[in-house]
Parts: sequence; structure tokens; C-alpha cells
Amino acid sequence: MTLPHKIAHRLQVSGRVLAASLAGVLLQSAVAVPVRDLAVVAGARDNQLSGFGLVVGLAGDGDKDPVYTQQTIANLLVRYGLNVPASTLSSKNVAVVLVTADIPAFVKPGARLDVQAASMGDAKSLQGGVLLQTPLLGADGHVYAVAQGPLAVGGFSVGTSGGGGASVTKNHPTVGTIINGALVEREIPATILHDQCIELLLREPSFISAARMAEAINLTFTNAAQALDSTSVKVRVPDGLAERLVDFIASLEALEVTPDTPARIIINERTGTIVATSTIRISHCAVSQGNLTLTVSNTPEVSQPNPLSSGKTTVTPRTQTKVSEQKTGIVSLPELPTVEKVAATLNTLGVTPRDMMAIFQAMKQAGALQAELIVR
Repeated sequence: MTLPHKIAHRLQVSGRVLAASLAGVLLQSAVAVPVRDLAVVAGARDNQLSGFGLVVGLAGDGDKDPVYTQQTIANLLVRYGLNVPASTLSSKNVAVVLVTADIPAFVKPGARLDVQAASMGDAKSLQGGVLLQTPLLGADGHVYAVAQGPLAVGGFSVGTSGGGGASVTKNHPTVGTIINGALVEREIPATILHDQCIELLLREPSFISAARMAEAINLTFTNAAQALDSTSVKVRVPDGLAERLVDFIASLEALEVTPDTPARIIINERTGTIVATSTIRISHCAVSQGNLTLTVSNTPEVSQPNPLSSGKTTVTPRTQTKVSEQKTGIVSLPELPTVEKVAATLNTLGVTPRDMMAIFQAMKQAGALQAELIVR
């Protein structure tokens, strides 16, 4: 073998080794996720239920005699053979609540659901209350479950509100939960098989994730899956497995797929929270951030009239305004290919989360931030 051929052979071998090494690094860094965590089967969805009910036993913390609460109590008493005028009733121990629950697909009658009850009136607290039997209706107006039981509030409110009164409130005492508080009375019909096919709906739409999911399914079930769009993957049930649909779907959900993670930064200015994915990149740019602080203070001053004069003592405010600006130079940032380097570099600048939000927005406008910026 001549020298040029030897050099070419070595370059080919080195290239193969480098490609294999890079492939190994990518496989190690990629995180495979089961299909069940990425998608749901079309038709096997939850449904929302709601109902209007009464919570009793509130020891004076209930509604302050609104008309709808009194009328609801009167309607309840009619069911027990008591006809009492609504205006004569007191609702101090009763609160009108809206009861909500989610019922999954294929839940059979007799199963239990968790429910939440939230006060609709001016009740002070639902602590210690018991929800009376409340029908839970679906969007079609049919009753699918019935809720009843004692509420778990997880908070309290004590004391007297208003002028001169002190009160202490922990958590949110006007919303409560009843674990297994609803009894399912009717199953919601659900159909997941259409023309010998099922459809998987991605929780996070992505063309890359949909294509990867279809490819992973086809490796196990040949030519069974097709990505229709960024959200849907259509899967044909193989011959002989239509009668064993549960086993087939279980096999699909157990398959592992490497999802696509978009480059995205979420900024919540109300809470000062910043969340970024690991794929964000920042191009070479220069940053200068200075804090401008404006302070306005009012100091009351007393103006006294001259002796034996008819003037009156008055209080006048004295306003002082102070402006301070932090002096900072321009910092040159190199290209930052990972979120770890981005965070470390911005932290060295000593900026606050609020300043970091402004920097990210300015970088996006300058075209240096290679990621989607979402401001809440």
C-alpha cells in the first residue's frame, strides 16, 4: 500500500471511529420516553362533570343569607316533605358550592372519583362541612356520578374580620376536596377503533416527535404507523389483533421514543420565574445592563401661624425625588451553545431575575437568542 493510500485509509478509519463516538454520545444524551407519556389514544379521553350542591355544618361560617342559598335550602326541604318559605330560613351553617370532577374513559358504574367543591357565595370557610348528595352532570346534561361526603379543606380561617377585628387565614378555606367522594352511576361511551385503526395524539405537537414515534412503531409492527401531522399518528391494527386490542395498545404504549425538545424560554414576570430547555443557544453578542432606581418620598411638615394671628396650623407634605443609576460596562458574550453555559455566564454578570428577563427579551429582538421566547 502506497503512502497516499495509507493516509487515506487512516482518515477513513478515524472518520468511522469519530462517527461512532459521536453516535454513542448522542445515544447517551438522548432520553427515551415511553409512548404512553407522550401521547394518548384518541377517544380514550377524560370528561368533565359539574354539579350544584349544599355544604352543611359550617358552625356560622356559611353564606350570609343570600336569596339563592335560602331558596336552595327550601327546595331541599321540599324533598323531605317540609314546605317552608325561603325568606324565613337562615343559611349561616350552610354554603352553596359548585362541585366538579373528571371522569376517565371506560370507568364503570360503581367506581369512585375525587371531587372538588368551591364556595359560590360569601361563606367564610368550608372547614368541617359535609357535602349533601349532589348529582354531577356532563356536557350533555345527563347524570354520570353522585357526590357526597365530608370535605377536606387543608386550611382554616379564624377571627373577626372588619374594623378593629383580627383574623388569621391559612391556605384557601373556601375550596375543599373529597377523595373518592363521587360514585359513578353511568359509563361514558368511548370508541377508539375506527376502520381497523387507532390514532395516537401527542401531548406536545411536534413533527419530529410524530415522525420518530411512527418510526419506532414500524420497527416493531411493520408498516403499521403513519404520522399524519404534528399531533396525530395513525396506527393500523395488525390482522388477528383486533380481538386483543388492549394487548396491542399496551405494546404500543411500552415502546420508547426520543421526543423532540424545542428551544424555548418561558418567562413569568408576575412571579419572576424563568424556565429554559437545554437546547437554547445564544450567538456572540455584547450586553450592558444598568439598574435605574427612582425614589419618591413624602415627609409631612407642620406649618404654625404667627402668635395672636387668626391663622390655623396646617400640615404640608415635602416631596423628595432621588434618581440613582448603576454604572456598568459592556460585556462581550461568546457563543453559548448550552443552557448550562448561558446560566453560568449570566450569573457572573450579577443580574437579578428581573434584569435577566429584560436581557433575554433584548437578545431575542437583536436576533442573538436562538430559541422561542414566551412571556406569561
